[in-house]
Amino acid sequence: MNESTIDLQEISKFEQHAKDWWDPDGPLKTLHDINPLRLEFILMHQSLGGKKVLDVGCGGGLLTEAMARKGANCMGVDAEKNVIEVAKSHAASQKDLALSYHSVAIEDVQDENFDIVTCMEMLEHVQHPELVLQHSARVLKPGGWLFLSTINRSLKAYVGVILAAEYLLGLLPKQTHDYNKLIKPSELAQFVRDADLNIKDMKGMRYNPFLRTAVLTSDVSVNYLFACQKSE
Repeated sequence: MNESTIDLQEISKFEQHAKDWWDPDGPLKTLHDINPLRLEFILMHQSLGGKKVLDVGCGGGLLTEAMARKGANCMGVDAEKNVIEVAKSHAASQKDLALSYHSVAIEDVQDENFDIVTCMEMLEHVQHPELVLQHSARVLKPGGWLFLSTINRSLKAYVGVILAAEYLLGLLPKQTHDYNKLIKPSELAQFVRDADLNIKDMKGMRYNPFLRTAVLTSDVSVNYLFACQKSE
């Protein structure tokens, strides 16, 4: 497992939007819109109070902070240094949250005692997503949970996420997603099994760009989430 998961081209995409991370109406507004649902999905399976959590590819810390507000002791990691500085700056303005941020990739995390690991909206932006899964399993304690969220490599996703969201509606910056790096649920399921994790739940996410709301669904043709557990 000496290969790097870092994709420098992907990092440069988010570097230019680092300052906008916490703007709910900015270029990354869809992340703000879906964040409550991501948190809801986690809480469907695990409480967060007192849990030790690693947020991989944390960006500016939207999900990291949300989990910390639920009582988790959170560490966020991201290979993009500028967004980590944004996350640290925003966290400094929050009171009584157990938060730390580090500009490292998952393969450089040494602590192997996390109750929960999250990889949300990041697997489609890395090299070797299967390695992210293997390292996530490594840092989880026995019985720990891994939560994943990504985008299906499907015609519906190409039309909805890339053509419509990026080019027609301007919901996301252009070239945010590379269609060839999107991941089919069957592929992600194999990565999970190869990491010796067990899939406990899979849900689709349907986003309404006009109402700016998201709901869980059984349709995994575009956005979808996995809940996985490491054996005891």
